Amino acid sequence: MPRPEVKMVTLSIDGREVQAPENAMLVDGAKYGDVEIPVFCYEPKLGAPVGACRMCLVEIEGIPKLQTACSTPVKDGMVVHTQTDRVKQAQQAVVEFLLINHPLDCPVCDKGGECPLQDISFGWGGGRSRFIEPKRHFQKPLALSPLIAIDRERCILCYRCVRFSQEVSEDYQLVFQERGAHTFVGTFDGHPYVAPFSGNIVELCPVGALTSQPYRFRARPWDIETAGSVCTLCPSQCNVQFTVRDERVLRVNSRDHDGVDDGWLCDKGRFGYQSVHVDERITRPMVRDGGELREVSWERALDDAAAALKRAGSRAAALVGGEATNEEGFLVQRIVREALGSPDLDSRTHETVSREALAALHAPALQASVPDLEFAHAVLVLGTEPVDESPILDLRLRKGVRRRGVQLAVATARPSSLDPNAKAIARFAPGGEGAFVEALAAAMFGGDVDGPAARAGAAPEAVAGIAELLRTAGEDLVVLYGERVLRGGDAVAAALLKVAGGLNVRDREGAGLLAVPAATNARGLREVGVLPDAGPGLGAIAAPGRGAAGIAAAAAGGEVPALWLVGSDPLVSHDDRRTWEQALERTTTVIAHAGFLTEGLRDHATIVFPADSYAEKEGTVVHPDGRVQRLRPSIARQGQVRPGWWVLKELAERLGLDLRAWHGPAVSQQVFDAVPFYAGLTLDVLGGKGARWPEGEAAAAWPEADAPSVSSTTDAVPSANGRLRLGTFRSIWAGPEVEVSPALKFLVPKPRAELSPDDARRLGIADGERVTVGGVHATAAVRATVPAGSVFVEGNRISGPLVEVAGRADWKVPAGAAAALGADDAPSAEQAGSEA
Repeated sequence: MPRPEVKMVTLSIDGREVQAPENAMLVDGAKYGDVEIPVFCYEPKLGAPVGACRMCLVEIEGIPKLQTACSTPVKDGMVVHTQTDRVKQAQQAVVEFLLINHPLDCPVCDKGGECPLQDISFGWGGGRSRFIEPKRHFQKPLALSPLIAIDRERCILCYRCVRFSQEVSEDYQLVFQERGAHTFVGTFDGHPYVAPFSGNIVELCPVGALTSQPYRFRARPWDIETAGSVCTLCPSQCNVQFTVRDERVLRVNSRDHDGVDDGWLCDKGRFGYQSVHVDERITRPMVRDGGELREVSWERALDDAAAALKRAGSRAAALVGGEATNEEGFLVQRIVREALGSPDLDSRTHETVSREALAALHAPALQASVPDLEFAHAVLVLGTEPVDESPILDLRLRKGVRRRGVQLAVATARPSSLDPNAKAIARFAPGGEGAFVEALAAAMFGGDVDGPAARAGAAPEAVAGIAELLRTAGEDLVVLYGERVLRGGDAVAAALLKVAGGLNVRDREGAGLLAVPAATNARGLREVGVLPDAGPGLGAIAAPGRGAAGIAAAAAGGEVPALWLVGSDPLVSHDDRRTWEQALERTTTVIAHAGFLTEGLRDHATIVFPADSYAEKEGTVVHPDGRVQRLRPSIARQGQVRPGWWVLKELAERLGLDLRAWHGPAVSQQVFDAVPFYAGLTLDVLGGKGARWPEGEAAAAWPEADAPSVSSTTDAVPSANGRLRLGTFRSIWAGPEVEVSPALKFLVPKPRAELSPDDARRLGIADGERVTVGGVHATAAVRATVPAGSVFVEGNRISGPLVEVAGRADWKVPAGAAAALGADDAPSAEQAGSEA
């Protein structure tokens, strides 16, 4: 769908000639002439204006009554007055009216000093009130949720928070209750407002009625400083603004970027900052001594790590996690390849495609951008759940459907939260992603559909429905796919490229492919060479090494004496957990760079370097759509934490390699020089908004690669044979930052098994009942939308592809394990002795 063309028109505002976009709201058009019109209810991000507060009344020649500037579009030749006595009297009257019930408690209000109501009362109010009757009172403050407090006395009923809940996040939890002068904002039956994006209403509220529980009374506006950077807690890479006081992050607000986040944040990004300052964080180097990790000096830790890596030499291997910067990844691959002579390193967690397939899939001509999701004719969401894996994309898709008429198709194994917005839905069995893409390609461009559809566990009719929608929707088509889709390797990549080729999205602006990686900077790490078969810029290398799965198998076999984990814990993030448990157990030295002792590091790490948090980090990351963004340190590093590039430089020197890493910007320049398609980038060019390299001239340096040949070798999903196919997913609330943040702890996902009503009935399991899935305890969640024959569990604790699910009555509990279970899981006497 083509973006609306912008036509500039000329109008007069207070005698000034102003040029503004035609049909822009007068409030926004006036800004082109540096004229400010006060508003409360108006917020362009919320969609069409509602004109609820009447604060923006202006006089327009030719119209007898005053008009609301927030809902009046700009027209050529329009003559507007915002400073006449008639307008001023109206605005003063509105301020007086809005303050009738407001408590005027600015000195003790958490919003005081940064409050639009306070500012507008001083700037446009009359400074008096004729209202002498008692004001209305509420109990205050009330906990709208564990994250948000509400002072209803301050509310002016601007409707912003309710509109966000109903028209942006579409959780429909906030409503107006009662009527007239008794109206107030609430939730149904007083239920807590818990949703992935609830914190945005705190930033939207213009009067201090909604405040952040973690930030309340921590600082006043004159106590704080602000610093802009990028959130690295998920692949969305939202632009954020840290509120800092005394070198502590006290709050995170959005830093509006239309090309990335549209001005919104998820609650994990908004409240996860507390993890920077918790006691659980590692702030000093540690070495395992006597079976326990003990704090040591930097010299001791660096010497021990360098000695272990030197001993391992070419048998060492490295994994780099997605929160590492491009600079850290670039230096790690140099040390592993140049100093140790090892080819074994990887940054991927799921996908296994070759360098050639990767180059073909991510060719600049095929890349869609985030705004394309809003303006496309149709979007196919394939094998990903945006609200969990890249939450801000979920909001962008909802906006596209609601406001631009985007036709949405969803093809996933697990039911998606976007299903109600979709025009076509297809379900396939867990693990059937590759075969489904093959079936889709056949349905669109000819070929056998039934065969691959059967291998995918999908209905051919559903595949045909998706194909029909993509064929008829229009020219601007975007395929948003999850990295897990590529687990099937080059065969899946080939089928996906065939779909893209048939849709004619190559070289078409507003269309293309957009991958949702499994980790924040997965794309950047690939591009700087943290791959077993490619160097910086996806350049070919002479001797490819082992990827993550190969490293796990080799380490489990005792072939890897030193495993280097840079921001990675494979027990948490990677597939095949059992093999990784064996690998960590058999590896002599495990060197980790981490902010927290996650499960694998706590039990197996030999040396641990404290990693800087995203608020302390400097460097660059790459957004999934190719935008290179800059991280800026916003606070001093806590404890003895050192920059990541400095730790790597010190290690390299001990291994005899001079990285010439004098400071952070110098390493960034090394990255820009080493990756051909980053040519021309500098930290100054990136600035505060970043730069999308696929749009630059240097994109021509992207390595040419032939698309892998299409084959029919995609694996078929296994037959259930009485068991259930296991599907796994990663919740938005997974991760150590959520587990240690006091405000977010209540959201840590508990083991839950999602299964269909038919399977639940067959197995005699009720909703909410405690069950075992593959030997792991969970709570059953019976969902009507889950396809029969599958069960979905969060995390990677259970290995598939098939599992047995048993209700509590069927538990077989070893006698020795009975005492270790909690009260909820306590077995009966018969069960406790069933395997004794």
